[in-house]
Parts: sequence; structure tokens; C-alpha cells
Amino acid sequence: MNGPGQAPLGGGLLVAGTTSDAGKSVVTAGICRWLARKGVKVAPFKAQNMSLNSFVTREGAEIGRAQAMQAAAARVEPSALMNPVLLKPGSDRSSQVVLMGKPVGELSARGYHAGRQEQLLGTVTDCLQELRRTHDAVICEGAGSPAEINLRRTDIVNMGIARAARIPAVVVGDIDRGGVFASFFGTTALLSREDQALVAGYLVNKFRGDVTLLEPGLDMLKELTGRPTLGVLPFAHGLGIDEEDGLRVSLRGAVRESVVAPPHGADVLRVAVAAVPLMSNFTDVDALAAEPGVVVRFVDRPEELADADLVVLPGTRGTVRALQWLRERGIADAVRRRAAEGRPVLGICGGFQMLGERIEDEVESKAGTVDGLGLLPVRVRFAAEKTLARPSGEALGEPVEGYEIHHGVAEIDGGEPFLAGCRSGAVWGTHWHGSLESDGFRRAFLRRVAADAGRAFVPAPDTSFAALREEQLDKLGDLIEEHADTAALLRLIEDGVPAGLPFVPPGAPPIPPPRTPAAPAAACPAPAPRTTLEGGTP
Repeated sequence: MNGPGQAPLGGGLLVAGTTSDAGKSVVTAGICRWLARKGVKVAPFKAQNMSLNSFVTREGAEIGRAQAMQAAAARVEPSALMNPVLLKPGSDRSSQVVLMGKPVGELSARGYHAGRQEQLLGTVTDCLQELRRTHDAVICEGAGSPAEINLRRTDIVNMGIARAARIPAVVVGDIDRGGVFASFFGTTALLSREDQALVAGYLVNKFRGDVTLLEPGLDMLKELTGRPTLGVLPFAHGLGIDEEDGLRVSLRGAVRESVVAPPHGADVLRVAVAAVPLMSNFTDVDALAAEPGVVVRFVDRPEELADADLVVLPGTRGTVRALQWLRERGIADAVRRRAAEGRPVLGICGGFQMLGERIEDEVESKAGTVDGLGLLPVRVRFAAEKTLARPSGEALGEPVEGYEIHHGVAEIDGGEPFLAGCRSGAVWGTHWHGSLESDGFRRAFLRRVAADAGRAFVPAPDTSFAALREEQLDKLGDLIEEHADTAALLRLIEDGVPAGLPFVPPGAPPIPPPRTPAAPAAACPAPAPRTTLEGGTP
């Protein structure tokens, strides 16, 4: 890929997986942290990400939050180059396409895979090449499985990018869900001869027990495929990373898997987060879960709000749909009753919009004018252009930083100013994601909540969310350093694809010709064949 006069490219590696949630994000972050600790200038990369958890870079580009987390693991600043294509689902059949950090339209799944995706291959390979020019190594994360034979023709994130960049791939399998040997073998055997030539080995993830009992199977797998297993990573609780989707893997396992730390004061504080449809950036409440004595849970019934000291309405990709869901479930009435009783409610982004008086939406849901919950003096109009920003300011006497990702424009007519939103009584609303990661502000806010809720809760004075996140990222690096064949991984990254990898029959079936795509959900302009990297946008 080097042209005349170009600087040599750094090494590369693709971390693929036998399935979704096999552990690709964890392994990618772990390799990034391990290399960064060795002094290697490393960057993460995911050509195409489908996620409602996103982040805004300092340049105002929207990328997947998992890639922002991996950039933190690599100790580099996140950029749009690390996630050039982000798909944000708006329904079961369509997604907003974010290209180089900016939204370019809505597409149906069929429309995207039947034409648009192939047009993006030049863009993503250019981004990867630019990262390799400026870093010693780039660790790429795949998506789903590389053996999704129905999608291989248009693949730009698994073997498509590996083939284009000529980088080796390792395949991660989740042994905790069972069938890992069949998954490794079947994944390899369903790839074409050309794709198989890039698959250099396997990584077992989430193993429990005595690894010596697994070794005979690993030996047989090597005999069958000609490829070694490059590590067996143990099952680890509470890793605390920002996943792409799914409440099951959210909140660093702290809510789901770990024992809640005892309170610093005399009482705990209970937080109920409404599990609205198309929830986005539910990582906002991770910082609350990090506080000793704060118990966070997701709820979908009104009775589950009864003992909550704070109710959070989180962000969502479908504000009007989420509002309807709150009403259908009876949660809207429960939130109104709380507000009337002076019990704390916090709305973030879409949740803030739902707390207002009225929503005018001809962009996201195209529902027109819809009544909000009427708890804040706010009217929201959805604009075609998305707000992407990294604001900072002060609230409750403490400095705060956050990020904004929204189409809704809020017109505020009253209340007390609060993080570019407002507060009325015990109801708080803001468009700022990530504000609770600011330690001083989070403690001040929780003190207010405890006072309003009548709880003898006292925030711990020394909880540092940034330090906790660093600890979790170091744990990921430890997993790789202690349980993977790091010498073999380093050879792959530095030397590229090893020669002589055998073909495992039967290989992939012939790729069928493209079918005529269905009409897209909305127009999405085709990108230029190659991207102009200097300006950071296509």
C-alpha cells in the first residue's frame, strides 16, 4: 500500500470474532493497552460500527464509544479516522449513517448492504492507511463474524478490510457460551481460500477452570486447521469498558456482576434508569455506579420507581417512541407523581427532551408536534443538522465537562439554568452526556439528590472516575500480557501474514450476484471513492 516517497506503514492486526459479543472490543482494548505500556504508538480502528453508544471527539466528530474507550487504552486522542462509518439504528430496519463523524442520511439495512457499503471501502482503507502511517501499530476490530457468508460481498469491516490492507487476523471465541471449537473450525472453513490465508490463529475468551483440561482440544484444533491458539483469556468480572450495545454488558459489570461497595455515609442511594427503547449512551450512569453506596438498576415498570431516590430518563435515538413507551407502561404517570412530590428526576439528552412541554419532530420520528411530560419549561424542535459538541462549564459550584449528540434544539422559558438545560424543583434536564464523570460535580449533584430524597447518603470524597477507568483498562492489558502469546502477537503485528497457512475445506460458497436493493429509508448521498484525510472529512 506504500506509494513512491511515502513513509512506511506501521503494523496491523484484525481482531475478528466467531460471534457478536465474543470479546473483540475487550481484546482490542487489551492489546492496545499492552502495546502502549511497551512504548508502542498504537491506535484502534473499526471500519464500521453499529452502536447507539457514541462519543464526540475534540474535532466534533461522532464515533463509536467503544473506539473512544480503545483510544484511551492506547493513550491516544480519539479521532474519526478510528471509526469512519458508524451506523445508529433508528428501527429494526433502518439506521442513520455517520460518515467520518458526520451524519449523511438514513438507510434501510438492505439498501446499505446492497450498494452503499461497497462504496465506502475506499474511505475506510484510506483511514486505516493514514493511521498506519502515523502509528507503529493499528489494532482493528471486526464486527459480528467474518463468516457471515450472506454479507461477504459487501464486507468492509472483517476480511474485506484485512484483504484490502493485507493484515493478519486472529479470531476470538467465547468459550463461556459453549461450542468454541466448532465455532473456530466453522468460522475458518466458511471463509474463502483468500480470506483463510489471512487467519493466523485463535484466542479463547472467558474461560473458567483448569486450562490444562482445554489443551488437548487446542492441540486437535491446530491439527484440524493448521493454526495455533494464541491465548486463553480467563473469565473476568467487572471489566468496566464501554461496549457497543446491550444492557447486559453495560456498567462495567459493576451493576450486574459486582458486589455494591458499602456506602460512605449511613445510607445507600437507589437510582432507577428507565430502560427506554433505542437507549443511547447508557454509559452516562456508569459514573453513578462507580460511587460507593449508589445502587443503579434499569427498570421497565412503574412500581420499580417507588423506592428509587433518583430516576434517570436516559438518551435515546427515538425520543417520541420512548415517550410513547413511558406512557404505555405507566412510567410517565409515575415520573409526574415523583415530580409533584419533589422527588428527584434527571433527564439526559432524549430524556431531557421528554421532560419538556412539547416536541416538534419532523426529522427523527416525523411525528409532528407531540406533548412532552410537561415537567420542565422547555420546547424542543428537531433540526435536520445534528449538534455535535464538547462543552464545558460549571454547575453546583463545580467544573463540568460533557459532550452533546442530538438533533433536538431546546427553547428554554424558565427554570434555573443547568448545564445548558434547566432545573425546576427536583427535576433536572440537560443535553450533556458524560457530565457525571466530573467528580466534583457528581458528588455535589448526589448530595442534592440525597437531601431531596431524605437519605443520609454521603458521597465518598475520593472517588475518581478517571482513575477507576484507568484501572479497568490496565486489567485488560494484564489479560493480554499474562494469558496471551504476546511474542506471537507481536510477530503478526510487525511481520504480517505468516506464510503457508493451510486451506480448510470446504471454504466459502460462491458469492451470489447483488440483488436489486429496496428503496432506502431516506436519501443517503454516496461518498466520494476516496476520502480527503487532510481535512478530516470525506
